[in-house]
Amino acid sequence: MAIRSEDLLKALAADAAPVRRLASPMTRLGVWLTASVAYTVVIVAVMGVRPDLPLRLTDPRFAVELGATFMTGVLAAAAAFCAGCPGRPIWERFAPLPALAVWFFSLGEGCWQSFVHAGALGLGFQLDFLCFPSILLVSIVPAALILIMIRHAAPIAPVSTTALATLAAAALGATALRLFHEQDASAMILVWQFGSVALLASLGALAGHQILPWPLPRVAVEPTRTPRTDT
Repeated sequence: MAIRSEDLLKALAADAAPVRRLASPMTRLGVWLTASVAYTVVIVAVMGVRPDLPLRLTDPRFAVELGATFMTGVLAAAAAFCAGCPGRPIWERFAPLPALAVWFFSLGEGCWQSFVHAGALGLGFQLDFLCFPSILLVSIVPAALILIMIRHAAPIAPVSTTALATLAAAALGATALRLFHEQDASAMILVWQFGSVALLASLGALAGHQILPWPLPRVAVEPTRTPRTDT
């Protein structure tokens, strides 16, 4: 049976439930960052700030690395919140790449300087069982919070959104780790800290469709009627 457009619009409007408008990406970023930084400060205080931190902050390379790590987390979180908003430009999802590149190249420059001064011995590699668990400890609460928050947005880019969200939390964890873990060898940081962040972001991307599934439309199924037979 044909239905007029006006009647269809009236029927849809009559059944429409009120919805709460989602806050802007920058507002959600502010909420997430405030809660995550507060949690991070508590973890760093419990673990104990490294005693040489004031001296390390005077080192330009350490300061650049620390700032780039933190900005990677902030920009990745902003990109994750933007990725769930229809109509946003695609380039926003690549916002953390400049900070991520600065972080990576600062570690690469440190590896090169170690090689120049000490040769292959300067790139010595050893097991560090503190890095990954510490980054996971710091990032688990920010990760849970941002994943809950992005589930309220549209799942239009689930893989990139969850990858950015886990990158944000893991980079924040790596930032905190530099404040209480006295490991300054660039090769070790590149493998264990940068590598841990990359691993967590990859796991987040793999779980994108499970964390942000596209809701299936509800289809009304009419009950089947048994044809009546005359006796």
